Amino acid sequence: MKGVLKVASILTWFNLIFWGIIILFLLLAAGIIGPVMLVGAVLLSAIPLNCYAALQLHKSIRRPAIKLSHQTPVGIRFIGFVALFFGLMTVMDSLGNLQNPGRSLQLMKESFSGMKGTEFMTLNYIRGISVVGLILGLAVVVNVILNFRLLRWYYLVHQSDAS
Repeated sequence: MKGVLKVASILTWFNLIFWGIIILFLLLAAGIIGPVMLVGAVLLSAIPLNCYAALQLHKSIRRPAIKLSHQTPVGIRFIGFVALFFGLMTVMDSLGNLQNPGRSLQLMKESFSGMKGTEFMTLNYIRGISVVGLILGLAVVVNVILNFRLLRWYYLVHQSDAS
């Protein structure tokens, strides 16, 4: 279980920092573009919130004297399902773009048709963005699943200690 805890900790810190920066940029963009970005920031904040709850779980596992708050398991489960949804959505979107990058390129060029500087959008650009999205989505999905397992393990250990 130490290996799982180490991998989960690394993924948790990565997701917390990366998605925290993304949410910060979305909040800044909300001031410029409008409230649509604010809605995106609020929805995506499930990922760092889940990571914070997971860090509390990791602390309780490493130091058994520190008890887990009664709200932390709810945060890991409920917010974890929301984060899992966004992770799976990112993975599926990236896989769809990788399967048919020509169609994705055509849709992107149509949606940005009035803007200058869209020459950088090529098939390789779509593939690169899709691979990055696939990695980021898998990082969220694997992190949430590992934290679900760690939470279950934490409860099993504490149930056997109570008996």
